[in-house]
Amino acid sequence: MGQWLQRNIIEPGKLPLLLALTAFVATFLITRLITRLIRAGRGPFGNVSAGGLHIHHVVPGVVLTVIGGFGAVAGGRHGFGSYLSAVIFGVGVGLVLDEFALILHLDDVYWTEAGRQSVEVVVVTAALVGLVLAGFAPFGVNGVSEDELQNRADVIATVAINFLFSLAVLAKGKPRMAIFSVIVPLLGVVGAVRLARPGSPWARRFYRRRPRARARAILRAYRHDRRWSGPSRAFQEWLGGKPDPASPPRAVDRR
Repeated sequence: MGQWLQRNIIEPGKLPLLLALTAFVATFLITRLITRLIRAGRGPFGNVSAGGLHIHHVVPGVVLTVIGGFGAVAGGRHGFGSYLSAVIFGVGVGLVLDEFALILHLDDVYWTEAGRQSVEVVVVTAALVGLVLAGFAPFGVNGVSEDELQNRADVIATVAINFLFSLAVLAKGKPRMAIFSVIVPLLGVVGAVRLARPGSPWARRFYRRRPRARARAILRAYRHDRRWSGPSRAFQEWLGGKPDPASPPRAVDRR
Protein backbone atom coordinates (compact mmCIF):
# COMPACT_ATOMS: atom_id res chain seq x y z
CA MET A 1 0.00 0.00 0.00
CA GLY A 2 2.79 2.39 0.94
CA GLN A 3 4.70 1.70 -2.27
CA TRP A 4 1.55 2.21 -4.38
CA LEU A 5 0.90 5.57 -2.71
CA GLN A 6 4.43 6.74 -3.33
CA ARG A 7 4.31 5.65 -6.98
CA ASN A 8 0.90 7.09 -7.81
CA ILE A 9 -0.11 9.76 -5.28
CA ILE A 10 2.81 11.57 -3.67
CA GLU A 11 6.48 12.17 -4.28
CA PRO A 12 8.91 9.44 -3.19
CA GLY A 13 9.87 9.70 0.46
CA LYS A 14 6.90 11.88 1.47
CA LEU A 15 4.58 9.12 2.64
CA PRO A 16 5.72 9.48 6.29
CA LEU A 17 4.93 13.20 6.10
CA LEU A 18 1.48 12.45 4.69
CA LEU A 19 0.81 9.93 7.45
CA ALA A 20 2.03 12.33 10.13
CA LEU A 21 -0.17 15.15 8.78
CA THR A 22 -3.23 12.89 8.56
CA ALA A 23 -2.69 11.61 12.11
CA PHE A 24 -2.11 15.17 13.34
CA VAL A 25 -5.34 16.55 11.86
CA ALA A 26 -7.41 13.51 12.86
CA THR A 27 -6.08 13.61 16.43
CA PHE A 28 -6.90 17.30 16.81
CA LEU A 29 -10.45 16.84 15.48
CA ILE A 30 -11.13 13.78 17.65
CA THR A 31 -9.64 15.48 20.72
CA ARG A 32 -11.77 18.58 20.22
CA LEU A 33 -14.86 16.41 19.79
CA ILE A 34 -14.14 14.55 23.04
CA THR A 35 -13.37 17.71 25.02
CA ARG A 36 -16.57 19.33 23.77
CA LEU A 37 -18.55 16.27 24.85
CA ILE A 38 -16.90 16.41 28.28
CA ARG A 39 -17.70 20.11 28.52
CA ALA A 40 -21.34 19.42 27.65
CA GLY A 41 -21.56 16.48 30.07
CA ARG A 42 -22.36 13.99 27.33
CA GLY A 43 -20.97 10.59 26.51
CA PRO A 44 -18.77 8.26 28.53
CA PHE A 45 -15.74 10.55 28.53
CA GLY A 46 -14.31 12.47 31.46
CA ASN A 47 -11.22 14.30 32.62
CA VAL A 48 -8.25 12.17 33.62
CA SER A 49 -6.95 12.67 37.15
CA ALA A 50 -4.31 10.97 39.25
CA GLY A 51 -3.85 11.71 42.94
CA GLY A 52 -6.03 14.80 42.65
CA LEU A 53 -3.95 16.10 39.73
CA HIS A 54 -5.68 16.85 36.41
CA ILE A 55 -3.63 15.21 33.65
CA HIS A 56 -3.89 17.34 30.52
CA HIS A 57 -3.63 15.55 27.19
CA VAL A 58 -0.51 17.55 26.39
CA VAL A 59 1.32 15.13 28.72
CA PRO A 60 0.74 11.94 26.67
CA GLY A 61 1.20 14.15 23.61
CA VAL A 62 4.75 15.00 24.66
CA VAL A 63 5.50 11.32 25.32
CA LEU A 64 4.17 10.26 21.91
CA THR A 65 6.01 13.09 20.16
CA VAL A 66 9.30 11.98 21.72
CA ILE A 67 8.69 8.32 20.82
CA GLY A 68 7.62 9.11 17.28
CA GLY A 69 10.41 11.61 16.70
CA PHE A 70 13.20 9.33 17.84
CA GLY A 71 11.58 6.39 16.03
CA ALA A 72 11.50 8.39 12.79
CA VAL A 73 15.16 9.35 13.16
CA ALA A 74 16.17 5.76 13.81
CA GLY A 75 13.89 4.21 11.18
CA GLY A 76 14.81 6.26 8.11
CA ARG A 77 12.28 7.34 5.49
CA HIS A 78 10.97 3.97 4.32
CA GLY A 79 9.53 0.82 5.81
CA PHE A 80 6.82 0.00 8.31
CA GLY A 81 8.81 1.38 11.25
CA SER A 82 9.11 4.77 9.57
CA TYR A 83 5.38 4.87 8.78
CA LEU A 84 4.42 3.84 12.32
CA SER A 85 6.74 6.45 13.82
CA ALA A 86 5.21 9.11 11.59
CA VAL A 87 1.70 8.24 12.80
CA ILE A 88 2.80 8.25 16.45
CA PHE A 89 4.54 11.58 15.95
CA GLY A 90 1.47 13.09 14.27
CA VAL A 91 -0.80 11.93 17.10
CA GLY A 92 1.59 13.38 19.69
CA VAL A 93 1.87 16.75 17.95
CA GLY A 94 -1.92 16.90 17.61
CA LEU A 95 -2.32 16.45 21.37
CA VAL A 96 0.42 18.95 22.17
CA LEU A 97 -0.70 21.73 19.85
CA ASP A 98 -4.33 21.32 20.94
CA GLU A 99 -3.12 22.72 24.26
CA PHE A 100 -0.61 25.17 22.81
CA ALA A 101 -2.31 28.07 24.62
CA LEU A 102 -1.95 26.26 27.94
CA ILE A 103 1.80 25.87 27.34
CA LEU A 104 2.12 29.50 26.24
CA HIS A 105 0.24 30.97 29.20
CA LEU A 106 1.17 28.28 31.75
CA ASP A 107 -2.49 28.29 32.73
CA ASP A 108 -5.61 26.29 31.87
CA VAL A 109 -7.03 28.67 29.26
CA TYR A 110 -8.50 25.92 27.05
CA TRP A 111 -12.04 27.35 26.95
CA THR A 112 -11.14 31.03 27.19
CA GLU A 113 -10.48 33.64 24.54
CA ALA A 114 -6.76 32.93 24.88
CA GLY A 115 -7.46 29.30 24.04
CA ARG A 116 -8.21 30.33 20.46
CA GLN A 117 -4.46 30.48 19.94
CA SER A 118 -4.34 26.68 19.99
CA VAL A 119 -6.83 26.42 17.12
CA GLU A 120 -4.97 29.04 15.11
CA VAL A 121 -1.62 27.31 15.60
CA VAL A 122 -3.09 23.96 14.55
CA VAL A 123 -4.62 25.45 11.39
CA VAL A 124 -1.39 27.24 10.44
CA THR A 125 0.70 24.12 11.11
CA ALA A 126 -1.56 21.89 9.03
CA ALA A 127 -1.53 24.41 6.17
CA LEU A 128 2.27 24.73 6.21
CA VAL A 129 2.83 20.98 6.27
CA GLY A 130 0.29 20.62 3.47
CA LEU A 131 2.23 23.11 1.35
CA VAL A 132 5.47 21.21 1.95
CA LEU A 133 3.70 17.99 1.05
CA ALA A 134 2.47 19.62 -2.17
CA GLY A 135 6.06 20.32 -3.19
CA PHE A 136 6.85 23.76 -1.79
CA ALA A 137 10.21 24.20 -0.09
CA PRO A 138 11.23 26.89 2.41
CA PHE A 139 12.41 30.21 0.94
CA GLY A 140 11.71 29.17 -2.65
CA VAL A 141 14.44 26.58 -3.03
CA ASN A 142 11.95 24.46 -4.96
CA GLY A 143 11.93 27.10 -7.70
CA VAL A 144 15.68 26.92 -8.26
CA SER A 145 16.77 25.11 -11.40
CA GLU A 146 19.18 22.16 -11.41
CA ASP A 147 21.99 24.34 -12.77
CA GLU A 148 21.41 26.92 -10.04
CA LEU A 149 21.40 24.22 -7.38
CA GLN A 150 24.95 23.38 -8.40
CA ASN A 151 25.97 26.95 -7.60
CA ARG A 152 25.84 27.46 -3.86
CA ALA A 153 26.03 31.23 -4.25
CA ASP A 154 22.75 31.29 -6.22
CA VAL A 155 20.99 29.13 -3.63
CA ILE A 156 22.27 31.25 -0.75
CA ALA A 157 21.20 34.44 -2.54
CA THR A 158 17.71 33.05 -3.18
CA VAL A 159 17.27 32.01 0.44
CA ALA A 160 18.66 35.30 1.77
CA ILE A 161 16.43 37.49 -0.41
CA ASN A 162 13.29 35.52 0.44
CA PHE A 163 14.24 35.56 4.11
CA LEU A 164 14.52 39.35 4.02
CA PHE A 165 11.06 39.60 2.46
CA SER A 166 9.65 37.38 5.23
CA LEU A 167 11.42 39.50 7.85
CA ALA A 168 9.98 42.69 6.35
CA VAL A 169 6.46 41.21 6.42
CA LEU A 170 6.95 40.28 10.08
CA ALA A 171 8.15 43.80 10.87
CA LYS A 172 4.99 45.12 9.22
CA GLY A 173 2.88 43.33 11.82
CA LYS A 174 1.68 40.40 9.68
CA PRO A 175 2.98 37.28 11.45
CA ARG A 176 0.74 34.76 9.68
CA MET A 177 1.67 36.08 6.24
CA ALA A 178 5.33 36.10 7.27
CA ILE A 179 5.14 32.42 8.27
CA PHE A 180 3.47 31.41 5.01
CA SER A 181 5.90 33.50 2.98
CA VAL A 182 8.66 31.18 4.17
CA ILE A 183 7.01 28.45 2.09
CA VAL A 184 5.46 30.67 -0.63
CA PRO A 185 7.93 33.53 -1.26
CA LEU A 186 5.45 35.40 -3.48
CA LEU A 187 3.42 36.16 -0.34
CA GLY A 188 6.51 37.79 1.12
CA VAL A 189 6.83 40.08 -1.88
CA VAL A 190 3.15 41.05 -1.66
CA GLY A 191 3.28 41.63 2.09
CA ALA A 192 6.50 43.63 1.88
CA VAL A 193 5.16 46.16 -0.63
CA ARG A 194 1.81 46.68 1.09
CA LEU A 195 1.12 48.98 4.01
CA ALA A 196 2.19 47.95 7.50
CA ARG A 197 -0.34 47.43 10.26
CA PRO A 198 -0.67 50.26 12.80
CA GLY A 199 1.50 49.73 15.86
CA SER A 200 3.92 47.42 14.06
CA PRO A 201 7.69 48.09 14.30
CA TRP A 202 7.67 49.17 10.64
CA ALA A 203 4.84 51.67 11.19
CA ARG A 204 6.46 53.11 14.30
CA ARG A 205 9.75 53.57 12.46
CA PHE A 206 8.69 54.73 9.00
CA TYR A 207 5.20 56.22 9.44
CA ARG A 208 6.02 58.46 12.36
CA ARG A 209 6.53 61.50 10.12
CA ARG A 210 4.16 60.38 7.37
CA PRO A 211 0.63 61.17 8.61
CA ARG A 212 -0.99 60.23 5.31
CA ALA A 213 0.64 56.79 5.27
CA ARG A 214 -0.26 56.32 8.93
CA ALA A 215 -3.90 57.25 8.26
CA ARG A 216 -4.07 54.92 5.24
CA ALA A 217 -2.61 52.08 7.30
CA ILE A 218 -5.18 52.59 10.06
CA LEU A 219 -8.06 52.71 7.57
CA ARG A 220 -6.86 49.62 5.72
CA ALA A 221 -6.40 47.64 8.94
CA TYR A 222 -9.89 48.64 10.09
CA ARG A 223 -11.48 47.53 6.83
CA HIS A 224 -9.52 44.27 6.81
CA ASP A 225 -10.43 43.41 10.40
CA ARG A 226 -14.08 44.32 9.88
CA ARG A 227 -14.26 42.05 6.84
CA TRP A 228 -12.35 39.02 8.14
CA SER A 229 -12.52 38.99 11.95
CA GLY A 230 -16.14 37.75 11.97
CA PRO A 231 -15.64 34.80 9.55
CA SER A 232 -12.34 33.91 11.21
CA ARG A 233 -13.94 33.86 14.65
CA ALA A 234 -16.89 31.79 13.39
CA PHE A 235 -14.53 29.25 11.81
CA GLN A 236 -12.48 28.94 15.00
CA GLU A 237 -15.64 28.39 17.07
CA TRP A 238 -16.93 25.80 14.60
CA LEU A 239 -13.62 23.95 14.66
CA GLY A 240 -12.59 24.26 18.27
CA GLY A 241 -15.69 25.22 20.23
CA LYS A 242 -16.98 28.50 21.59
CA PRO A 243 -15.00 29.99 24.48
CA ASP A 244 -16.62 30.63 27.82
CA PRO A 245 -17.93 34.19 28.25
CA ALA A 246 -15.52 36.45 30.05
CA SER A 247 -16.26 36.97 33.72
CA PRO A 248 -17.40 40.50 34.58
CA PRO A 249 -14.85 42.54 36.54
CA ARG A 250 -15.31 42.41 40.26
CA ALA A 251 -16.45 45.55 42.02
CA VAL A 252 -13.79 47.10 44.21
CA ASP A 253 -14.84 48.10 47.69
CA ARG A 254 -13.30 51.52 48.25
CA ARG A 255 -14.70 52.11 51.72
